[in-house]
Formats: sequence, structure tokens, C-alpha cells
Amino acid sequence: MKVLVTGGAGYIGSHVVRQLAKASHDIVVFDNLSTGYRWAVTAGELVVGDLANEDEIDQVFASHQFEAVLHFAANIVVPESVTNPLKYYSNNTRNTLNLLKAVDKYKVPYMVFSSTAAVYGMPEQTVLTEDLPLAPINPYGASKMMSERMIMDLAAASGLNYVVLRYFNVAGANPDGLLGQATPEATHLIKVACECATGQRDGMSIFGTDYDTSDGTCVRDYIHVEDLASAHVMALDYMAGGGESKVMNCGYGRGFTVREVIDVVRKLSGVDFPVTETGRRAGDPGALMADNALIKKTLGWQPVYDNLETIVGTALAWEAIWQKKKDAVGQH
Repeated sequence: MKVLVTGGAGYIGSHVVRQLAKASHDIVVFDNLSTGYRWAVTAGELVVGDLANEDEIDQVFASHQFEAVLHFAANIVVPESVTNPLKYYSNNTRNTLNLLKAVDKYKVPYMVFSSTAAVYGMPEQTVLTEDLPLAPINPYGASKMMSERMIMDLAAASGLNYVVLRYFNVAGANPDGLLGQATPEATHLIKVACECATGQRDGMSIFGTDYDTSDGTCVRDYIHVEDLASAHVMALDYMAGGGESKVMNCGYGRGFTVREVIDVVRKLSGVDFPVTETGRRAGDPGALMADNALIKKTLGWQPVYDNLETIVGTALAWEAIWQKKKDAVGQH
């Protein structure tokens, strides 16, 4: 297919672009490079543009006859969304609306949307199914929920087919060391712990040690970025084969505590970096894991990297590569 990938120069988008190229798709990446990198676009054409600019969007759609749009471009830092909510409603929600106007105008038949488990909020159950009520507790989750709704409503009023993928905790890096998470000031646990192990941070904090879990720290479902990327390629195949629109969780269906993750990073790196225990953060559920039965049944998706040591090992290897690479290539 001829596909447009928004945010394709970012962490997850760049891994998806590489897998799309392997599957022989014809790719155009649209990215403003605010958190992405030119070097991360390993296939296709890079168009530097902003979804806030409807003329730039229209120009790229008018220049290509896209059969599918994969939409990754978004801000994703939950605490920032609380302190600067309008940034998230502008970049995540309004800019999705701008993109959807072009999808509708140019009659693009397929769309894959990068969503999040944050749309569920703080449900009482720990293993989450797609039919749970959506009750986000922060502007990030709300901005994604609104985007989901717009996609669904457009699909109901047009010929658009969509797959919404709700990510859990994405981590790891390309095993060949070609790509990884290069986001500055990242907040994800495995990335932060690996930065500590490689001397980029002096230490880190555990937020809350009194949860009702095996060791008192939060449990999360960590998914390797390559397994997540493969779900997007399979989603395109599914829709092209006549599959109906779906919302699906992307996770492994089991979790690890914060302490377990830190222990694996320490073990694999051989570095006993400082860890400070502090109080809970507002809005952190004790445990969140994906029920992934639907994506396995619908797409035939089977994880390849479902192993915490594999996830952490690739993340650690990437940090060593990235420290050298960023000096050579600059920030963008």
C-alpha cells in the first residue's frame, strides 16, 4: 500500500516504518521533528511538516494517493499533560481532527491509530478488556480518547475502516541496534533505569512502595517495541483483507513490578545505581495489564520478544549506541 505515517521519525513510528518497508509498503513519513529524528527514518520519504498546518497536510495528501494512514504524532508525557493540558488538546486532539479532514477529503480507506491504555483511567480490575468504560484521569488520556471517538464517528459517516491500538508500556529497541528510544527527558521506567545504568542519570525514584502487589510497587505490562510494530503491519493486512474496524489492546497480558524491572536492569548492566523510594504519584493504579485475547484472535498476532530480560537487554544495548550516535548526528 501507499501509506502515510505521521510521527514516523519518533520512537514507535520509526520501528513501524522499518517493518512496513520490510513488508514492501510505499511510505511517506510526515513529522515536525519536535521529538523525532531524520536519521530514524530508515525507509520512504520524509516530509517535514506539522499537523497544526492544514495547508501542509493537504499538500502531502494531494501529492500522493494514500491507501492508509498510520497516526503516531502526539505528545505523550502524562505529568506534562496535567500542567499544560492545552498543549495536549492542541497537538493530540485538534491535530487529529486536522488529519481526519484530509483523510475524509481524499477518501483514504484505512487508518491505524496509536492510542493508549490511559483511556481506561483507574479501573477496578487489573487485566483490562477493550469493552471497559473509558474514564481517563489526565489530559493525555482524554486527548487520545477524544481522538478515538472522532475516528469512530468519521468511520460511521463514511467508508473509513480503522484499527485503534491501545498501547500499554512500550519499551526496548531494535535488536540490531539501528533504532531505539531517543526521546529527551523520557519518563518511562525502563528507559530511565537504563539511563541510570549507563551513567546518563545519577539515580532514579520509585513512586510508591505500599501498593497491594508482591513487593509493594506498581505492576505494569511491558511490550517490546518490535512486537508492537508488527501489530500495525498486521492491522493493515487485516483491513485490506476485509476486516472490520476494531479497537485492540497491545500488551503481553502479564506484568512486572517496578522493583523487578530495576533488578533486571541492574543484573544485566552490572551497575548498582542509586534508587530513592518516595511517595505515590497521583493517578498511578497499583496494577495494569492488557487482556490481549482480541488482538491475538483478530490479527493472529503472536509476540516474539515477550521476555523482560530481552526487552531490557535491547534497551541497554541501545543506550550505549545512542550515547555515541547523538554526538555524531546531533539532535535532529
